[in-house]
Amino acid sequence: MFALAQSLGCDDYIGSGKVVDKCGMCGGNNVTCRLVSGVYKHSISKIGYHKIVEIPEGATKINVTEMIKSRNYLALRSRSGRSIINGNWAIDRPGKYEGGGTMFTYRRPNEITNTAGESFLAEGPTNEILDVYMIFQQPNPGVHYEYLLPETPVSPQQPNHRQEENSLSRPEGYSRNGNTHQEGNNQAGGGRYPPPPRLPDNQVPAVPLPRREREYIWKVAGTTECSASCGKGFRYSVFHCVHQLNHVQVSDALCDSSNRPNSQEEPCNLQPCPAFWDIGEWSECSKTCGLGMQHRQVYANRTLNVHTSRCRHLERPETCSVPCGLGQRSREVRCVSNVGDFVPDEECNMNLRPNDVENCDMGPCAKSWFYTEWGSRCSAECGMGVRTRGVLCMTNYISSLPLEGCGSERPADSQVCNSGPCENRIEWFTGPWSQCSAECGSGSQQRSVVCLMKSDEGLTVMPPYECSSLEKPLSQQRCHLKACGAKWYHTDWSAVAPLE
Repeated sequence: MFALAQSLGCDDYIGSGKVVDKCGMCGGNNVTCRLVSGVYKHSISKIGYHKIVEIPEGATKINVTEMIKSRNYLALRSRSGRSIINGNWAIDRPGKYEGGGTMFTYRRPNEITNTAGESFLAEGPTNEILDVYMIFQQPNPGVHYEYLLPETPVSPQQPNHRQEENSLSRPEGYSRNGNTHQEGNNQAGGGRYPPPPRLPDNQVPAVPLPRREREYIWKVAGTTECSASCGKGFRYSVFHCVHQLNHVQVSDALCDSSNRPNSQEEPCNLQPCPAFWDIGEWSECSKTCGLGMQHRQVYANRTLNVHTSRCRHLERPETCSVPCGLGQRSREVRCVSNVGDFVPDEECNMNLRPNDVENCDMGPCAKSWFYTEWGSRCSAECGMGVRTRGVLCMTNYISSLPLEGCGSERPADSQVCNSGPCENRIEWFTGPWSQCSAECGSGSQQRSVVCLMKSDEGLTVMPPYECSSLEKPLSQQRCHLKACGAKWYHTDWSAVAPLE
């Protein structure tokens, strides 16, 4: 006897034949989830971060891919502002990065011959909303995105649930709005469906149950943490999308974003912060020997947080001087007297003066091509010519790389320009110089100089007198080669003398 080998189904039964569908359901029929996909093709003109798509909570099988390789980068961060991939102008290496409750695989093909763009892939599900950004540096080639969202199960009591055949429903052969079905091909029998049965004149199709207009609603779920532990802070209301009947939280994508209530700001932790002694550094001793005096600032201090609108007239503290790479940041350091007045620096202990400048590292920069504007001058005074611009491969504002350091897609440094029709312009044209007439020492060179008329049809040779009003280029010039030096010279052989 021979036994047929049967595979184990996803339900752990041999021979059941059940497999996991795209929604992750064992033996499912791909109806418990829906595919959300699209292509972001918007034109962008400003260099920097631009949001391109939102990945909702509960998304699975996430795939965000550039359609063609470019100098742009994809970035990912959570709605709370935490960077997951390529944040703060720092480009991460390809690899695996955890965020939003799942593991993302970041791919960036580096082979010059590879035209595939970079991508994010994740199995999901996500436990929070994630935002995908593009770090724009060149025209957008298009970004394809797709993910699966679970379909929320609907209870039988809800009016938009599919009714059973034996329930009180519309007559067979009628659609939900009472219109008859159109005839169609019967694939199984090879014929056509029979026409719908005619209803008696006194029988009216059952009216479908009214459908609920809003199945999901926004509900306040609490507030954020207070921005300060004392001295007055602020917190904001948080809204979640819930099912209208059972108030179970669902993905925010199921609610109408245009109806989402605005977050309300409310003060919190109004109690004043504990006061503390603010103690300064000791000054220099008033005497270089013997007994002297030292003093220091000691005063009671208490911190009170205020709304940011109160500081609009103030200059914000300086951050790093560059968005990426190594830079500097500075601060103002002043000497303050016991009563809070600014005094000359010499009245404070200069040995204890804090630094007012320090280095800052904003992470590695993205390599990119930088180029100037096109030159305004065309190489030809009339007709077709060429204009140029400067092109550099740079990693920051200071240093440059070899031109091949930014990849093969180098921007053009020259383009065709047209200065308008020549209108029978007459000019002298010169040929190349000939070789020097001498092998060493001084000699001469010649070249052809002809009068030509330049028009849209081409060039025409004209008599020299037509160009007599123009300065004629030289047709001959002297040339100098290496010094000749000493050289053997000899006469011809004499006649052969007869032998004696």
